[in-house]
Amino acid sequence: MPEHLSKQYDLELETIRTRVLQMGGLVEQQIRAAMDALQEGDVARLERVIADDAKVNALEVQIDEDCQHIIVRRQPAASDLRMVVTVIKTITDLERIGDEAQKIARVGRDLCQGSRMPAPRFREASKMAETAIAMLHRALDAFARLDPTAAVELAEEDVLLDQDYSSELRAQITFMMEDPRTISTSIDTLFLCKAIERIGDHAKNISEYVVYLVKGKDIRHTSLEEKKRESLGDAAQ
Repeated sequence: MPEHLSKQYDLELETIRTRVLQMGGLVEQQIRAAMDALQEGDVARLERVIADDAKVNALEVQIDEDCQHIIVRRQPAASDLRMVVTVIKTITDLERIGDEAQKIARVGRDLCQGSRMPAPRFREASKMAETAIAMLHRALDAFARLDPTAAVELAEEDVLLDQDYSSELRAQITFMMEDPRTISTSIDTLFLCKAIERIGDHAKNISEYVVYLVKGKDIRHTSLEEKKRESLGDAAQ
């Protein structure tokens, strides 16, 4: 990003970038904590994940206020304005990822308390979660390094994650048809997997915002080929 005559302005922009990464690290921890606690049957830890969503929400409000102050005081233009817009969009997706982590914890708590752990079937959800966490980590890394090429990689990964969810949906439907006693657990497992699939969607969104920030191109709702073309094009000013 360009340097300005006002060092305070540079500091304000760098501060909101840093806080985005802080928020991203927190939601990444929330997802992993929820999945680990579910695997261990640790209800107390699941409760903490649910309660800690308030920290994610507070960070979103704080960063959003900082962005509003920058817009009012600095009247940013060009790449500075794109940075502020990107931050606002990114924290919205991070807050929603936090909501999905909380949802995972709530479903996990119900499964643990009801002694309805899905046993071997839960392995697929764990694999999906590892993929989604890795996607989020790469999206945040792309934001930190201003690397637009990650958008293409995450778009391809998101397609595979969607396919994993569809496969798990078919498997759970089969389980329910074969044994009606599994219906309750299968429904909870599908809620869990859907939350993980949504995390992948939000991670992909964040990587697309990086393309907008660096290239000045909005690649949302475009084909994979268009994403590749735009992410490799010349950077905007």
